[in-house]
Amino acid sequence: MDSKLFIERVENEFELAKIIFEITSKESIQKEVFYINQPLTSYSAVISHSYYCIFYCAKAYLLKKGIVTDAPEEHKKTYEAFRELVEEGVVDVELLRIYEKIIVKADYLLGIFKSEKKKRGDYTYQLIPQANKEPAEESLSNTKAFFSHIYSLCQEK
Repeated sequence: MDSKLFIERVENEFELAKIIFEITSKESIQKEVFYINQPLTSYSAVISHSYYCIFYCAKAYLLKKGIVTDAPEEHKKTYEAFRELVEEGVVDVELLRIYEKIIVKADYLLGIFKSEKKKRGDYTYQLIPQANKEPAEESLSNTKAFFSHIYSLCQEK
């Protein structure tokens, strides 16, 4: 895959994350546009899509550097290759910190449904969706910062 295609995917994922955030934040949109009677909270999807934006940004940048990461363990390989470039001073340390924070959130939120503990299951269905607004806003902000920097690096010749 070409790094430009990854960037296009990032743009699509980011727009989708913003749309989901907007729909989740405004019950009026849910009721009037989508005819959803019960409040829908999908902040975890915002966080997940934000993570994928950062993941595909990293893949685009690595590909631009001639580094290909594939399955198995594509996410781990991508993160480690990106980390190596940071450690070599090629990429800002701040971007690595943003990437690490998003990975932790994404893994946590995606892993919630796999949890075997009943308490965690109850917490997921009763509290997490409403409590995720702030982390979702942070994810969107982190994604915007990460994308703008990586995008400019991918445009360099």
